[in-house]
Amino acid sequence: MEAAPAPAYNGAMITELGHFALILAFLVAIAQMILPMVGASRRWPGWMAMAEPAATLQFLLIAFSFGALVWAFVTSDFSLRLVIDNSHSAKPMLYKVTGVWGNHEGSMLFWVMIVALFGALGAWFGGNLPPELRARVLSVQAAIGVVFLAFILFTSNPFLRVAVPPFDGQDLNPLLQDPGLAFHPPFLYLGYVGLSMAFSFAVAALIEGRVDAAWARWVRPWTLAAWIFLTLGIALGSYWAYYELGWGGFWFWDPVENASFMPWLLAAALLHSAIVVEKREALKSWTILLAILAFGFSLIGTFIVRSGLLTSVHAFATDPTRGVFILFILAFFVGGALFLFALRANAMQARGVFGMVSRESALVVNNVLLAVACFVVFVGTMWPIVAEMFFSRKLSVGPPFFNMAFTPFMIVLGLILPIGALLPWKRGRIGQVAWSLRHAFLLALAVALLVWAMQTGRSAFGPVGLFLGSWLVFGALVDLWSRTGRRNGRIGRLFRLPRADWGRVLAHAGLGITMMAIAGLTAWEEEDIRIAHLGEPFEVGAYTLTLEDVERTTGPNYFTTMGRVRVERDGRLVAMLSPEKRDYPVAGMPTTEAGIDSGFLRDVYVVIGDAQGADAWTMRTYIKPLANWIWGGALIMALGGTLSLTDRRFRVAAGARKTERAAVPAE
Repeated sequence: MEAAPAPAYNGAMITELGHFALILAFLVAIAQMILPMVGASRRWPGWMAMAEPAATLQFLLIAFSFGALVWAFVTSDFSLRLVIDNSHSAKPMLYKVTGVWGNHEGSMLFWVMIVALFGALGAWFGGNLPPELRARVLSVQAAIGVVFLAFILFTSNPFLRVAVPPFDGQDLNPLLQDPGLAFHPPFLYLGYVGLSMAFSFAVAALIEGRVDAAWARWVRPWTLAAWIFLTLGIALGSYWAYYELGWGGFWFWDPVENASFMPWLLAAALLHSAIVVEKREALKSWTILLAILAFGFSLIGTFIVRSGLLTSVHAFATDPTRGVFILFILAFFVGGALFLFALRANAMQARGVFGMVSRESALVVNNVLLAVACFVVFVGTMWPIVAEMFFSRKLSVGPPFFNMAFTPFMIVLGLILPIGALLPWKRGRIGQVAWSLRHAFLLALAVALLVWAMQTGRSAFGPVGLFLGSWLVFGALVDLWSRTGRRNGRIGRLFRLPRADWGRVLAHAGLGITMMAIAGLTAWEEEDIRIAHLGEPFEVGAYTLTLEDVERTTGPNYFTTMGRVRVERDGRLVAMLSPEKRDYPVAGMPTTEAGIDSGFLRDVYVVIGDAQGADAWTMRTYIKPLANWIWGGALIMALGGTLSLTDRRFRVAAGARKTERAAVPAE
């Protein structure tokens, strides 16, 4: 009987220790920011060596603090304000855990933990870096941690307590109570924050005044890892919006979606630009600038999500004070890095010379297209704010603008990508490359003509999109085959090619598949909205649907109206779907759960709405061709990036610099 209060006491002690660990991590980060940087400038080995244990200790402290917050959510510790606002005792355990980052304060703690994780990874796997560069990189990474830890402790403390804990919490936003939201933010944060390492490498190189092929080889794996995580995070978020919001769309050009897409575009440009630095020691200034801007746009995304400046279903906070703090962080890091970039411009002169027709030129065009596409998305996202601030006009920039302004750049990029991949370094002949791609072009053209002949009364968007995607896929295969040489035994050499070659081909093919799927779904989607009566079949495209029953039941923390829909084709049962409309009484918010039958080439997508009398309900039905291939292509892109990341040339940092690892004597 006496032991009953112990769990509450232990829980309070754990959360207090978590708060203390966060404060201690802040102090460690300050030391890591200052001492190694001073040591690198004075060439003091002892001070430089402090960066590695400090990075490890900082990560362990923040990880403990985050674990304490997770414990508070799991045990429903309603003495914490954050748990009260974002949890409920009846909530399923999965959503108790994901509720930790389903809010502003918890997500920022998760954000800064990943900053510390990448810093620790840099310490653990940066043994091949010169000591001065390693110390400066870890010092800059710690500076990022310092400002965000200060932001958390002074404006967004997740460990704030209440004097009188309530009996229960207010529950998490029902839209976030979904498995997709359990994995989407972590992958997205790993991508956002992963770009901080590229930024740290760029700033460290500017301070040191040296950018060369070895630097590019070191920075590429970090950028590639961030790009992979961003790809997966964006794909998961897109799929969540597709099945959870009930609109049937996969991309809405929402401000927060754009905030994740812009760093993805710049990270892709940075990857290609770093290749030119590594192979030809050209585009040094441009590569450094991309590294700064890529992380800068990650900070812009953080600002958009948390400032309340733009409304979005994904937004976490509406506190302008926090937004101003993040804007200050953005100005400090990006402005400071750009100032340093201007000072060091003379130290980044290119050495490599290349012709107009060369792989270098193709990569320059690739970079320009990606950067301009990012700028278009940025203008469309921020223009409503600019119009309201300076012209006192309320404007809305929607999908029509983005589709018209963004799509042409992607079309041009898709057209030149297979050609650029086959061009040799320094100088090449466009006719020779075009001849080697003739079969890929003819196959892509055949696919487009076949689709054109099969469709009737439709736009050209579908065939054009399938041509472009097929051109990318077939072009990638030609690229892979061309690297096996012209002699016998090409099949054997194919499987001995470096993983980076396979990874590049998979990434380009995945992009082509995603383009084909988007074009196909946009051009050939069928939609039906009606009042469906129980037992009365109706036709949508080639399918017959019947609303057989509707029942009202309860879930762990919600009430639901669940339909039972029979889907047939040519008299044969295809699927039984169960679309739902849920109501969360604690949060006072409804959600839609679509019933989806996912097929290889199409989805049947059904949403149930409000009752229209005793035996009728509003129903929306979509036939979505190639829907799953949108995310399948994204997964193939991520798989290609992962395969490249495992290439030995990435795992072993620039061998040419290993000789420079000799210890520097103390002065």
